[in-house]
Amino acid sequence: MTASPSRSEPAPPRRPLRRFVWLVAALGALAGALLSLWVAPPVRRALFDEWQVLAPRKIGGGKIDAGKVAVVLIDRESLAAVGPWPWPRYYLARLTETIAAQQPKAIGFDMIFAEADRLNPDRFVALYPEIDPQAAAAIGALPSMDASFAQVLGEAPVVLGRLGIDGDGSDPKAVFVDPEVQGRPPRGTPRYTYVLTSITELDDVALGHAMLNGPPDDDGVVRRVPFTVLAGTRPMPGMAAELARIAQDVPQLAWRGDTALLGKQRIPVDNAGQVQLRFGHFPDSARHSAARVLAKAVPADAFRGKIVLIGLGAEGIADLVATPLETEGYGVFVQAQAVEALLSGGWLARPAWLAGSEWAVGLLLVLLVGLAGSLRRRWPWFVAGAVGLLLPPLSWLLFQGGSLLFDPLRPGLIGLSAAVALGTLVALRNRTERRQLAQQLIEQRVTSAVQEGELQAARSIQLGMVPTRDRLAGLDPRMNAAAVLEPAHSVGGDFYDAIRIDPDRLLFFVGDVTGKGVPAALYMALSKTLAKSVLVRERGGLAHAVNTLNLELMRDADDAMGVTMLVVLANCATGELTMVNAGHENPILLKPGRPPRTISMQGGPPFCVVPFSYPEEALFLAPGDALVLLTDGVTEGQDADGALFGLDGVMKTLGQRANNEPEAMVRSLVAAVRLFEHPTEPSDDLTILALSYRGA
Repeated sequence: MTASPSRSEPAPPRRPLRRFVWLVAALGALAGALLSLWVAPPVRRALFDEWQVLAPRKIGGGKIDAGKVAVVLIDRESLAAVGPWPWPRYYLARLTETIAAQQPKAIGFDMIFAEADRLNPDRFVALYPEIDPQAAAAIGALPSMDASFAQVLGEAPVVLGRLGIDGDGSDPKAVFVDPEVQGRPPRGTPRYTYVLTSITELDDVALGHAMLNGPPDDDGVVRRVPFTVLAGTRPMPGMAAELARIAQDVPQLAWRGDTALLGKQRIPVDNAGQVQLRFGHFPDSARHSAARVLAKAVPADAFRGKIVLIGLGAEGIADLVATPLETEGYGVFVQAQAVEALLSGGWLARPAWLAGSEWAVGLLLVLLVGLAGSLRRRWPWFVAGAVGLLLPPLSWLLFQGGSLLFDPLRPGLIGLSAAVALGTLVALRNRTERRQLAQQLIEQRVTSAVQEGELQAARSIQLGMVPTRDRLAGLDPRMNAAAVLEPAHSVGGDFYDAIRIDPDRLLFFVGDVTGKGVPAALYMALSKTLAKSVLVRERGGLAHAVNTLNLELMRDADDAMGVTMLVVLANCATGELTMVNAGHENPILLKPGRPPRTISMQGGPPFCVVPFSYPEEALFLAPGDALVLLTDGVTEGQDADGALFGLDGVMKTLGQRANNEPEAMVRSLVAAVRLFEHPTEPSDDLTILALSYRGA
């Protein structure tokens, strides 16, 4: 191949890295911000739950009405003493009456009495038609248990629960609410179509009414209670808020914008109008079994001046909920903690300025990352790292000292994303610079080698890449081989190789890369390495392997590069040769005592031109037969007048051989070409590979 050697184009001027630093940092920060909107809520909840586990709130240590909440639990002991739930209203009346005797501020029922008592006299008589009419009349004349319960409720400061539902229930417009909630709650406030209330006989006499709705977060954990709930369009107080209002003797609950007001006290809420609690462990001293209350076995001041909540806490009837501190707890204790929190300031707050500070810290980290990239100094990295490391401790201090929820993940994620984006830019830029420097280094070294004679070392390296005479001779005793490679200059684009595939098969190939000199030598090294790797590794046949090799070479070749190759797979047991020709010189067959002849092959185009399905072609060698593979550096050798050595010169030289000994044929052919070229310099690289089959 005689194409002119390519010359390296001058490297384009380097663009300053600083031009892209701020853009890349900003894009990375934007990606981090978007990612934080997705991953931050669940991670934030987990982090704040962990803070609560590490530092639970001390119940009964607040500033306002500390320790003024008690819980009466209808537990296993109570069911054993009174009977299964639901109890007759008589016992609930006695329970309420006993608690009210200690003059609590309010009694809240964490339950709803939506049906009349099953043991009311009229319902009891209906169960036994055999009862004597006079006895039935006497029983029916007795006051109903609901009436007795209603009388007690009317005389005690009782708040009955209600439930917002979307199915059958009471029209919110027809439900009595006193006092009304002032203002409009936030848009995200839970809204229900109907209200489930206790029976009218009980609901009408209660001091107050409140909603029991308090849905958990999407992970099933209760962290918040509603300050108010929307029933239709009417805001109704949550149970904890209503009990806290009564405890503080506040006229009504109110909303001012998105701020909840309990008298003059501002209660922080989220966009759903809910108060996030800082949970603690409810003290055992404030828990009382209903059985012990009915037996009057509790201290005489257990409920005096307190908010008392009555709830269910026995297997099968309990309202079980998960909180940050407990995987299973009773819902009535969540209400109790919520009341205590509203009275003592035991809530968690995440005001708008705190959320804004997270974005501000994230922006600060982005600015530090940008400065580090644009100034190429280390100190902004150290400052950014220090700020990032301080974020979790800062979150803990704000939680512990002010019950504030500062999320360290968001600013950390924004700053880290900006740093990763900038680091990626720097890595890509450095990689490009290394490639340019490597290319420049190669060019400089090649130039220096030409000036200082160092290309002789490159020649030695190239010649060291092809098999030695001893290696060729020791491949297989059934196949004798010899070869020579002489670059036209110090290095060139010709190559050959011989590889054992298995005990019986040997692989030979001869190739020629377009051009001469260093570019051809570099591409020769790539081509030879790929050829050896692909041809040995592929198991789909020789043609399939050659097709794969062509595609692999095309990946890394430019328009000026091409490779011709003749590949021979020899079976030493049978003498069968399988050959593929990619634009290369045809092989020459030599039989003992006969003139040499060229084996015409169908073949295909050189590699790196187009994808092509190269055919396999077969040839059999009898014992004593030989095959010569060569590059066009042999046939295109020129004398001083420009005449070519040609195929005729090759045939003439081989025709004068004494035998088919490969080493002798190679030496005689090289000598004939060099004698023909003398005194001119060789015009192309020269490679000859000769094989002689000795038989099985």
